[in-house]
Amino acid sequence: QVQLVESGGGLVQAGGSLRLSCAVSGRTFSSYSLGWFRQTPEKEREFVAAISKTGGSTNYADSVKGRFTISRDNTENTVYLHMNSLKPEDTAVYYCAAAWLWIATVEANYGSWGRGTQVTVSS
Repeated sequence: QVQLVESGGGLVQAGGSLRLSCAVSGRTFSSYSLGWFRQTPEKEREFVAAISKTGGSTNYADSVKGRFTISRDNTENTVYLHMNSLKPEDTAVYYCAAAWLWIATVEANYGSWGRGTQVTVSS
């Protein structure tokens, strides 16, 4: 069983930056690929970014490509989401998740989830 705890959310003005962190515990960190998803009350949860088990491969949703960067520290058992040039439409609850696949972009491939952290971008 793996546990994931997100942190780093908050309120930021449009154009600003935030860094989300997700601490992972319970199993060997490098056994998992990791991803970030987000959800608003009006929309279903959507894929944001994913990173492979070693960190050598990444994948991004088109809506965040060029603005967000996912990274992982296999010595700190933490995955990060660096968010730049934030827009009001980035406002959502952000979740990190762990998958057994090498890298995964589909929600159904993720078996473990954190509880989320709120990001609010004001215009």
